[in-house]
Amino acid sequence: MLFDHIGLVVPDLASGERYCRDVLGLTRFSVAVLDPLQNVWVQFGYDGAGICYELVAPAGENSPVAQVLKTRRNVLNHLAYRVPSLATSAEQLRTQRHLPLGPSQPAVAFGGAHVQFFLSPLGHIVELIEGVA
Repeated sequence: MLFDHIGLVVPDLASGERYCRDVLGLTRFSVAVLDPLQNVWVQFGYDGAGICYELVAPAGENSPVAQVLKTRRNVLNHLAYRVPSLATSAEQLRTQRHLPLGPSQPAVAFGGAHVQFFLSPLGHIVELIEGVA
């Protein structure tokens, strides 16, 4: 697995970008993307070392991240990794006691590449993105 990004849930992309610029020192940001399948807005930001942060904001009240904002739990939401085969890596995570949080789905932010989220035995979320960059 190749590290890709850290996912942060934010109330909206503008406030998330402002925070990341002012506090974390991020200087470069992608264009915002609406993903109707995931029901979220996403935007990527990069720090001086090249570490990528994905800002994830709800695209409506039924967004899967809306509850995160209400409870303020799992705001530092996930660690994402690029994998050559989602099916192979997903099976490996399952054998290591990771629970799938749903089926794989294409993601607009990754050009339609399939992504899938898993809950680790330690309680954090792991995102797999098919296709090594």
